[in-house]
Amino acid sequence: MSGTEGTPPVEAPIAAVVFDVGRVLVEWDLRCLFGKLIDDPDQLEWFVTHVVSEEWHFQHDAGRELAEMVAERKLAFPDHAALIDAYATRFGETIPGPVEGSHELLERLAARGVPLYAITNFASPFWAEFRPTQAPFAHFRDVVVSGDEKLAKPDARIFELAARRFGHEPAAMLFIDDNVANVTAARALGWQVHHFRDAATLEADLLARGLL
Repeated sequence: MSGTEGTPPVEAPIAAVVFDVGRVLVEWDLRCLFGKLIDDPDQLEWFVTHVVSEEWHFQHDAGRELAEMVAERKLAFPDHAALIDAYATRFGETIPGPVEGSHELLERLAARGVPLYAITNFASPFWAEFRPTQAPFAHFRDVVVSGDEKLAKPDARIFELAARRFGHEPAAMLFIDDNVANVTAARALGWQVHHFRDAATLEADLLARGLL
């Protein structure tokens, strides 16, 4: 069974565990913010599909300047200018809390002395605001942030950069991500991978690998 579909066969010993952040350690959904601002469910879905969408937001994760993006979007959708401004000023409200069980696994790995790192697609200014609110992230020895590097997963270059920064060979690191494209990209570069679905499945994989 492949690593994208469940617990993979045990490969080389793991020297470090590398987490994604959004939807692995913390929940993320644009609807958590805009559901407070748009009453009609159909209008909400239209807005997060066509105006402030995940695809549009990805440009900021990849390093595009927020002010430029917002100004351009407001020209395209002038009737929604106030909502677009809310994206810029209230992004933290799109993150409602931790993924159930994931922080506990992070703490257990840290308690065992497992070297921990992260690679996250996260806009630089939003990360600067969010990171200090997350005490468990102090366990990370280093975090590669897409917005800082102007490289975003699944681009191979961000994984190559991370391997250099973290100081471990890809084959000796377990990369955990909810996005199958990111997992596939890491696997192609020689990383061991876990396609995240929930904490219970991840826990089983970590136990099978002798990490917990």
